[in-house]
Amino acid sequence: MKFVLIPDSFKGTLSSTQICGIIKDKIEKHFPDAESISVPVADGGEGSVDAFLAAVGGTKEYVTVKNPYFEDMESYFGLIDQGETAVIEMASCAGLPLVEDRKNPKLTTTYGVGQLILAAAQKGVKKMIVGLGGSSTNDGGCGAAAAVGIRFYDKEGKEFVPTGGTTGDIARIDFSGKDKMLDNIEIITMCDIDNPMFGPTGASYVFGPQKGADEKMVEELDEGIQNLSRVIEQETGHNISLIPGTGAAGAMGAGMIAFFDSRLQMGIQTVLDTVKFDSMIKDADYIFTGEGKLDSQSLRGKVVIGIAERAKKQDRAVIAVVGGADDSEIQKAYEMGVTAVFPINRLPQDFSVSRNYSEANLGYTVDNILRLLKNK
Repeated sequence: MKFVLIPDSFKGTLSSTQICGIIKDKIEKHFPDAESISVPVADGGEGSVDAFLAAVGGTKEYVTVKNPYFEDMESYFGLIDQGETAVIEMASCAGLPLVEDRKNPKLTTTYGVGQLILAAAQKGVKKMIVGLGGSSTNDGGCGAAAAVGIRFYDKEGKEFVPTGGTTGDIARIDFSGKDKMLDNIEIITMCDIDNPMFGPTGASYVFGPQKGADEKMVEELDEGIQNLSRVIEQETGHNISLIPGTGAAGAMGAGMIAFFDSRLQMGIQTVLDTVKFDSMIKDADYIFTGEGKLDSQSLRGKVVIGIAERAKKQDRAVIAVVGGADDSEIQKAYEMGVTAVFPINRLPQDFSVSRNYSEANLGYTVDNILRLLKNK
């Protein structure tokens, strides 16, 4: 028998790597001769590089770049596909945990992300996967752009590196100095949200508060991002502000399109393409996946449904082991390719209690599923 294990993390309780380990242990107990392939899922945020390296192998490269406050720090990116593809997570140098008690999206920068992109380009890669998520920034990717040679000018003609608080000062953008190394590299940006660049559902209003912005600051940040959008349109002729996902990670989604000619793609689709999932499951008997909660968000193409839709084309069985499930959405999940859904919580407990038993509950649930499969 062959099992493919490809779960998302259960946010706040178990990582995708831990979940793969628990399921694999139970498979070895009930089906000692079975083949099981573990693919920890990366969503673009913290841990994405490690997840890709665990899934397909490769090396982790370390480099000194700027942190969210323009201070030197050691960061990293991954090299996979015999060094032809780089995996970069913006959280590794622009992440919220890095600012600790200094949260202020008016001051933070994505400059280090641009430095990572350049460092990866210097390795001769043909493709980059850039994961958005967990950022402390609201600069529309201007910092990253400045790091690769794109210049920003205010109305006095003075060059500067915009942060969240100064995107409103941008009057002109000069793309001519952009490093030529990036010209022939395909850049894919992992982005699992569909927020627009600005406005009530945009970068600043939705994500600004968790980065330390109060109501007044949110308005200022939003006005700055609106200005950035206007100047991008003025310079390129393209209005990108309404493209779904441009509001991701402090409008870094917009910056990846405008400054790096990248396309935004759901994280799970990026993972499935990278690990060659379609060939991997050709002879699989069962695919185990899962996430913290199966709900309406899941149906928008996140991990479980992204996997199920691909597996359905090959008529493969998909078992979703989840922390919880919204009953009203399960039927739709079945229609989209999920074979069966198993919530792991055994007692009617609040999450604050049940989260402490997630590992045991997952193991118990998988054990019972495998007992059933063994006695078919």
